[in-house]
Amino acid sequence: MHMIDSLPDPAISGIIEEESFTYDSTEAPANSTTHTPTRGLSFSQDPEISHETVHHRRDSVSGPHLEKFLKLINTIDFPTDVMCCKFTPDGSMLAVGLIDGKILVYNHLENQLLYSLRDEDIDNFHLPVTQIRFPVFPCTGVIEDDKLLASYASGHIKLWDYTTGSCLNTMTENRQSLNVTYSSDGIRFVTTGETPELFVYDRTTRKKILTLEPSISTLSFSPIDTHQKLDGHCFRVFAAQYHPDEPHLFLSGGWDDTVHYWDDRKKHSIRSISGPHICGDAIDIDPIGKRAVLTGSWRRKCPLEVWDFDTGRKMKDIPSEPLCHCQLYCCQWLAKESVLCGGSDGNMAKVVNWSTLSTKGLLTDLPQGVYCIDNDKIGNKPLMAVGSKSRIYVMKPEKDF
Repeated sequence: MHMIDSLPDPAISGIIEEESFTYDSTEAPANSTTHTPTRGLSFSQDPEISHETVHHRRDSVSGPHLEKFLKLINTIDFPTDVMCCKFTPDGSMLAVGLIDGKILVYNHLENQLLYSLRDEDIDNFHLPVTQIRFPVFPCTGVIEDDKLLASYASGHIKLWDYTTGSCLNTMTENRQSLNVTYSSDGIRFVTTGETPELFVYDRTTRKKILTLEPSISTLSFSPIDTHQKLDGHCFRVFAAQYHPDEPHLFLSGGWDDTVHYWDDRKKHSIRSISGPHICGDAIDIDPIGKRAVLTGSWRRKCPLEVWDFDTGRKMKDIPSEPLCHCQLYCCQWLAKESVLCGGSDGNMAKVVNWSTLSTKGLLTDLPQGVYCIDNDKIGNKPLMAVGSKSRIYVMKPEKDF
């Protein structure tokens, strides 16, 4: 097993132009009530932020600040901006995807870099990692050790053996690939991207088996026409999440202010929820009760919402902080009734009880928007990772959620 003892050279060559991964707001849907984000890609370096600047109260104008019932465990610095992160299934490591295409796998408690994933495609394109998934299949209880699936803005989908640094397979899509997710039985995976189509792949052969799309042309669709039913997306799709107990059912969301329900054996969506403006990994299904859907929208009004999976009806709005609005890029369920979310405008992450609407913890005044979060899903005090600019903050609750 090859171990890496130090960070790679921070002098990254061939950094991409900002517009090559900037989302053009002119493509935003006509019925959207928000400005569509550019996702804030920036290459300037802020002054170093030490552990001592993470306070439990706001006694300084500098940030970031940690408030309420959260404890900072560690911070991990990277040579360039963080775009996505995922804990390994056993929670022992954290994989982080960077804006230049590299994936770094850490022992997050000891701040030790273990593995670095790059190949010729990464070196040639230098485009962001957009999602990381570990092969964990709830329906069968199977976990594929040492494997990692990742999507890239270059259009590549790569399967890695992260312990050896070997790319086992590469699939190439003619678009920016923005997300990838496994079915709960592990037989398929789905990718989303800058085009409205969703692609279903066979996990064993890595071959595309179905393209999911609306039954009418997106060119002829008018979001203003309420009589026109769209059984698929009409703009970029940023999020996809399979149901943990239903191996063919998954949800997707993007710029068109809809969340679609899909059966991955059918070409068109089977129903939809209207409202959520999804601009990142901001759809999650309650892993405990399995009947509630969490969505995070990039907007000031009602950014965090809970929906009933069976009916599609809204169960609850979770309001923003009174003095700190945050437009969300990412959200996910934690233990019991708590959720974790993060975004820009307020440049913050927070933990909130969705039933009582009480805030359990805040990480505020970050140097940039929060584009990625994850938790290790272990017990009632899960470890949480929050990514902002070129740093990951690893936190833990001081008491059970």
